[in-house]
Amino acid sequence: MAPAMRFVFGLLTFVTVGMIIGALFQLAFIHRLEDSYGDEFPSTKLHRSQSDGYLKLPRGISHWHGDKEAEILRLGFVKPEIISWSPRIIVLHSFLSNEECDYLRAIARARLQISTVVDATTGKGIKSNVRTSSGMFLNPTERKYPMIQAIEKRISVFSQIPAENGELIQVLRYEKDEFYKPHHDYFSDTFNLKRGGQRIATMLMYLSEDVEGGETYFPMAGTGDCNCGGKTVKGLSVKPIKGDAVLFWSMGLDGQSDPNSIHGGCEVLSGEKWSATKWMRQKSTF
Repeated sequence: MAPAMRFVFGLLTFVTVGMIIGALFQLAFIHRLEDSYGDEFPSTKLHRSQSDGYLKLPRGISHWHGDKEAEILRLGFVKPEIISWSPRIIVLHSFLSNEECDYLRAIARARLQISTVVDATTGKGIKSNVRTSSGMFLNPTERKYPMIQAIEKRISVFSQIPAENGELIQVLRYEKDEFYKPHHDYFSDTFNLKRGGQRIATMLMYLSEDVEGGETYFPMAGTGDCNCGGKTVKGLSVKPIKGDAVLFWSMGLDGQSDPNSIHGGCEVLSGEKWSATKWMRQKSTF
């Protein structure tokens, strides 16, 4: 078994062994991840593999040299930052490479449509002034592309939720003055629970740079103030930095939907905010 696979072995039992044990596994995983990049965070100057389409680790990190699983997981690059345990929120710095960010934007740009929200009565998507953005979903065929497979596997390992429990990745674009008002990712209807059960966690990945505003805002997290679309508000917010990701849970350690996981996308003041979202369920979605 490759070193990187031994590194993550047993970490995909999050749902089956219980939420609390899963949280402890994840904390242990983060500590192991911190050990993987040492005292100094490595250079972000990357070089591309000619054969597999995703990025190799920087030269000089001999511990993971030649380990393809480490390349897929970006061990030595991803730096975790726990910003809240209730609700549970982890920022994963450098989760995606620049090439992966650009790739997701490129395959999405020509297929963007006005975003919708889930109607609590019918469970279907409807247009709403709660959400002013454009988006699209990758299709099942694209899920098999090598770079998408690498991202999907990374999401599964870092969230400790099996890949088959994930919905298709959604790519979103927020232009100037666009936003997403605070909301929950878990479902309030029964229609959407039929395939895969409740949403338990979200991986939100940032794909663009030079964005002012557009923070991801958690009004029920933290005890201080933060910036949201140029305003000072109560709670925590995460600035959209290209390549970073925010992993947060819609379900608490008691197995119930967590109302404190409410979050929103702050108004974009300048530039374009591109992001990709992966929602994860209790059971297989395919």
